[in-house]
Amino acid sequence: MDLEKVQELMTRGEQNLLLLESLIPRGEKLYVWCCDREGRFIASSCPETEIGVLQRAFEILGGKEKLLQYAAEPDNTSPRIVGSSIGMQWALSYESERNRSLLFVIGPVFYTQPLERHLRAGLRSYTGSRENALWGAELIRLLPELPVMSYAIFTRYVMLIHNMLTGQQLGLEALNTPRDAEDAIPPKEEASRDRDKVYLSERAMLQMVRNGDINYYDALQSSVRMSPGVPIQGKDPLRQMKTSNVVFTTLVCRAAMEGGLSPEIAYPLGDSYIQAVEDCHDSGELSALAHAMYHDFVYRVHHLRVNPDYSHAIQKCCDYIELSLDRKIRIADLAALVGYTEYYLTEKFKKETGQSVSSYIRYVKVERAKVLLESTDMSIREIAEKLAFNTVNYFIQTFRETAGYTPAQYRKRFLSG
Repeated sequence: MDLEKVQELMTRGEQNLLLLESLIPRGEKLYVWCCDREGRFIASSCPETEIGVLQRAFEILGGKEKLLQYAAEPDNTSPRIVGSSIGMQWALSYESERNRSLLFVIGPVFYTQPLERHLRAGLRSYTGSRENALWGAELIRLLPELPVMSYAIFTRYVMLIHNMLTGQQLGLEALNTPRDAEDAIPPKEEASRDRDKVYLSERAMLQMVRNGDINYYDALQSSVRMSPGVPIQGKDPLRQMKTSNVVFTTLVCRAAMEGGLSPEIAYPLGDSYIQAVEDCHDSGELSALAHAMYHDFVYRVHHLRVNPDYSHAIQKCCDYIELSLDRKIRIADLAALVGYTEYYLTEKFKKETGQSVSSYIRYVKVERAKVLLESTDMSIREIAEKLAFNTVNYFIQTFRETAGYTPAQYRKRFLSG
């Protein structure tokens, strides 16, 4: 690369960093790094005293390798979170859709303050050479200065920065793919765990599996945010994540069998995912695997429950409705989805399902409302708004006509039972 091109990249990189720094509140420890497509760092908002150590950490812990893989995927339009075996996380983004000559690394962060003994144990496999041993010692020395930020805040900053760089309008769900690997959140302190809420949240997550409910994202994320895993403490952060994933896989496997999946299929499938967990080498891989496993079991149960009498077009409409409960669902949208006229779709839908389109939508929304009433402390009004009912009164009326109780009565019966 000629000198003029290098200088142009450096200028653009520094301009972008100045813009991005304005998005992050003063005093918040979140650094942004700019580099070229070969992974060479051009500029950084990181303090000079930490640049060398954190840049070396990115390379040694596998971040640079993942950055180069990310750069080689021209069709990728989402940011990516990558992790490491010591719990250090980064996010990757790029400059714009039209020009991807600049890449950006956001981080690193830990989701909770790492303990020195855990960090030493995690670094042991990386510090065999004298050079790496010096780097490891320096990283431990910087322990009090290392950025610590909750998962929820970090991911929101990542999307804010990515959308500013690219001009996109992506939401948090853009991080939710097997490849992007929304990293697992480390355990909170025991005192902060609300056992009742954890139980209700996990119950909702597993009920999604039993029902084969493909609109599972909110329930899964709520459970992960509230209870990130088995609250054990050990010397190896990666081992802790593996233990949580094994427990998670076991629970999901059992729920899938309760939903109708054959044990002859469920047990070997669960065993294969558990073996894959043991073979993982960093937190990013584990997070991707956990999401893929959950998605796999949910869809297997979902396919079991697909009515064989439904045509492909009607099943496609049913799936669309299940995935669109948070917004108004118009018959015109469903008709456009399958290429039918509105009249033909309404007739065909009623003939195959035995319900009108509007009745089916109301039924599915009430079923989702039941899950929210059982597993969250959302108010009746909040649930009505979340499920896109016109008014709270209309929601209460629809719920009573479908379930036989008002939402408040249903919640009271569930909690008292």
